[in-house]
Amino acid sequence: MPDQTTDAPAPISLRVNGQQRAVCTEEETPLLYALRNHLGLKGTRFGCGLGLCGACFVLVDGRPVFSCDTPVWSLDGKEVTTVEGLGTADEPHPVAKAIEETQAAQCGYCISGLVVAAAALLKENDTPSEEEVREALDRNLCRCGAQNRVVNAVLVAAAEMRQGGNR
Repeated sequence: MPDQTTDAPAPISLRVNGQQRAVCTEEETPLLYALRNHLGLKGTRFGCGLGLCGACFVLVDGRPVFSCDTPVWSLDGKEVTTVEGLGTADEPHPVAKAIEETQAAQCGYCISGLVVAAAALLKENDTPSEEEVREALDRNLCRCGAQNRVVNAVLVAAAEMRQGGNR
């Protein structure tokens, strides 16, 4: 009788949005695929697949990281926060709320990555200058040309957070 063993990958434990989660995938699988395909977190987007556009940004221990080229094995003991972990539809993160209220988004494809990058900035610096916001969002590409509106929305969110809307 042939050997019935399988080469199925062992579960990999990830801490995502404050919860311990297990995914059965190869260790080299990009975090983006584990999030979207195994955990159902669709807010993180596939953009270029090369770690160049920022559509796939998530926070790893509070820092923006390209999830499309970060293998799941490298996340042992680290906290991953996706755009879903920053807020909800009923209680959005102040950056997401400001982007919506100021109508800063156009097509919206890059917005989750921009929200993640901006949230990281505002956690470290609650009074960023326009130049600091631009620098923090520099690795995020927006093909619609909404960058100026997004920068303004981040400045609105920073002001809101300073006045008590901080999360």
